[in-house]
Amino acid sequence: MTFEELKPKVIDILHHDYTLRDEKLLQVCHLLKDNIDYYDWVGFYFRNGDKEELLLGPYAGEPTDHTVIPFGKGICGQVAVSNKNFVVPDVTTQDNYIACSITVKSEVVVPLFVDGKNIGQIDIDSNVLDAFSELDERFLEFVNEQVAKLF
Repeated sequence: MTFEELKPKVIDILHHDYTLRDEKLLQVCHLLKDNIDYYDWVGFYFRNGDKEELLLGPYAGEPTDHTVIPFGKGICGQVAVSNKNFVVPDVTTQDNYIACSITVKSEVVVPLFVDGKNIGQIDIDSNVLDAFSELDERFLEFVNEQVAKLF
């Protein structure tokens, strides 16, 4: 399924009135993981109140031990500080990488803004080297813009 075909499906999931926010986010994670071949793990991390750390939110994929990530640590922690997308074509080249699985080869993290404030991010791991393009970034920015409307 193409990104353009997925966009209305993302909107549809997020606009169900009688579904809790975390359930909507979980459905989005599964939608992306199940329909984009190289998305092997899809999850959200959110800022933990005023603490400089991220907490794991809904996700689809293998369980992870990384349920709390300090700001600055790993790719997710760096995005929490930089407020910028981070595409990692080859995770083995990153000194500050937190390995979730030995099968992960590349990663993309896109921050989630609400009223101009970074409240979290979407994190995608791929078992394919150099899996992500600018098209993935634009699509994930779209997803986050839609998710931001829930907050």
